[in-house]
Amino acid sequence: MVYSSIYNSPIGKLTILCDESNVLGLWIKGQKYFGNNILEKAIVSNNQPILIQTKKWLDRYFKGKNPQIEELPLKPIGGDFRQIVWKILCKIPYGQTTTYGNIAKEVAKILKKDKMSAQAIGGAVGHNPISIIIPCHRVIGSKGNLTGYAGGIDIKKKLLDFEKNITKE
Repeated sequence: MVYSSIYNSPIGKLTILCDESNVLGLWIKGQKYFGNNILEKAIVSNNQPILIQTKKWLDRYFKGKNPQIEELPLKPIGGDFRQIVWKILCKIPYGQTTTYGNIAKEVAKILKKDKMSAQAIGGAVGHNPISIIIPCHRVIGSKGNLTGYAGGIDIKKKLLDFEKNITKE
């Protein structure tokens, strides 16, 4: 079974999707690839333990705390390449950014290739099904520009500005 719930955040409504024990998705209202068609099968619920845990994590995040990604059991749905990229995204520290090119270099090493396309990385980053928690908003262009964000560049900027003020718990 899959369950969904709405979380009202400072950046708008977020939809959380989970199964009995894992977060499967978190989307910003209006985000590209919203729900990836799996939301149609979800039962709306507010009392699933994983949904409650995720909302508490988000409460702490939006209060300027530094909740750790590892606190939540994540199970993003996607192929092997995307899974590699999403794991790299999880390593980007709060308040910091990296580039699509840097991630491409890291993925190339993992896959034992000479190089990797930054555009391929952009596609995987853009399809991240667990926004904010898997911090795809922390990936920027090679010249420091805020390029691409499935939730919108304005939301990406808000999240990056917000994280400048996060404290450690």
